[in-house]
Parts: sequence; C-alpha cells; structure tokens
Amino acid sequence: MVRRIPSRCAVCHAWPSQAVCEACVNRFAQPCARCRTCALPLVIGQVQCAACIRTLPPWDDALTAVAYEYPWSQLVVDFKFRQEPGWARNMALLMRSAPWVEPALDAADLLVPMPLSRQRLRERGFNQALLLARALSAHKTHPRLLIRIKDTPAQSSLPRAARLANVQHAFATDPLRQAEVEGRRVVLIDDVMTSGASLGAAARSLRQAGAVHITTLVFARAEPGH
Repeated sequence: MVRRIPSRCAVCHAWPSQAVCEACVNRFAQPCARCRTCALPLVIGQVQCAACIRTLPPWDDALTAVAYEYPWSQLVVDFKFRQEPGWARNMALLMRSAPWVEPALDAADLLVPMPLSRQRLRERGFNQALLLARALSAHKTHPRLLIRIKDTPAQSSLPRAARLANVQHAFATDPLRQAEVEGRRVVLIDDVMTSGASLGAAARSLRQAGAVHITTLVFARAEPGH
C-alpha cells in the first residue's frame, strides 16, 4: 500500500506543500452553479434542476465541496479504503470553503453523520462521515441519533432503482432520543452523494422524528451514471 508523503501535494506531488496544494485546489475545486436541492451542476442563473422541481428530495438543501471526479474521487478511495482517516480534516476544510456551507453549519443545531453497518465499521475501522462531521463541528456532532438498522449491499454495486429499494427502512432515529431532533435544524453529513438514495432514507427518518430543516452536506457529488 502506497502511503502519502507528508508535506507533499497528493495531486501534483509538489513540495513542500499541504495535503493538496493551493494551486491544485484552485484548479480542481472551483465552485460552480449547482441545484440547491440535489447539488448537481446547473447552467449559471438556474437555482434548481428540472428533476427536483418535479419531485423534491426529502431534505431542504444540498451542498457539496467538489465533483466526484479526478482528483477527488481517488482521494475519497484513499480516505475510505486505504486506512487514511487523516484526510477528514483536509476534506472538511474544502467543505467549509464551499458556497453556503459556513451559514448552514452556523444555523445547524445538529450535525448527524451517516451511520455505517457494524460489518463495514469493523472492516474499515472508522466511519468516514463521523470523522468529517467532527472535523466540521465536533460540539454539534451527534453520532448516535441516527441508527443503521439493516445491513445492505454496497450502493455502488447497484443501479439506481435497486439503490432506492436497497436502503428502504435501513435507517431509524433512536426512539429514546427523538426529542433531541424535534424542532431542530439538522445537517446530514456523508463523504459522497451518488443517487441520494441512502441520504434520502436517512433524511426521511429524521423528518419523521421532527426535524424542521435538513441540509445534506457531502464532500463530493457524483454525476448520474457513477
């Protein structure tokens, strides 16, 4: 397993540098117009895509730092599957720099990370969404409000329709802690949004528990077909 060299940019390999140098951030993490409810790219001047106008997602707003493409897709893989949890802090910095993220975090009462199944937590050794949430705002992070009650196959291995069915009833809000959610503004955290099926199932559970506003915040947003 190849480890990243400290003080060397993971993208262009310039050094001395931060984990991703300023030049690479400026090149690959430029903000673009995105749908306010699904975070997919839009033509400048639009605020919402046609799909969301037809059918609103189960959350109120969706935010992302970058697109799930080079170089960020590889860094997500390193983060999740190559035991490099230190990427959470660097990714959180990019997330905070994205448009509208700071106001969303300031307005939030709770940051709720997407939970992993016990099996995946054992395999990985950490929950990447929890690490991101803590790096964004440790004192607002509540990792046990949302529970994964059904283990499911990896979403990445399934087509869109199967992804939606796969995560139905997979999440629940802790029934002993629903009072902590009722009337609160929640930011739901994950590393990547693809179809939005998992985030949607989690958001529905939080809404049923009484959350008044839900923002999904991810590091990277994948285009349809990924």
